[in-house]
Amino acid sequence: QVQLVESGGGLVQPGGSLRLSCAASGSISSIYAMGWYRQAPGKQRELVAAITSGGSTNYADSVKGRFTISRTNAKNTVYLQMNSLKPEDTAVYYCNAVVSRSDIPGKYDYWGQGTQVTVSS
Repeated sequence: QVQLVESGGGLVQPGGSLRLSCAASGSISSIYAMGWYRQAPGKQRELVAAITSGGSTNYADSVKGRFTISRTNAKNTVYLQMNSLKPEDTAVYYCNAVVSRSDIPGKYDYWGQGTQVTVSS
């Protein structure tokens, strides 16, 4: 099995910063890509940022220039540095990993449990 454990959410004032972390563990052979998604109340889950094993990144237009995704391959960990936060960034943030497992063939998609980010004064 594979587990994704997130940390770093919380309450922050507009203009503030937060850093999310997500560590993947378990029967992992390799990780193709990791990313962060978010879901606000009444809205669909959307991609925030993603990073491949080679370091290529992709960001939602709404967070470009404010958020930075990074990854430590050796530790199977992905980070999301969020600066200049806005109230509209309020959502549950989910970590995602596309994984090749060491125990069974194939490529699999895994999700973390989610961490709440609230931007409010």
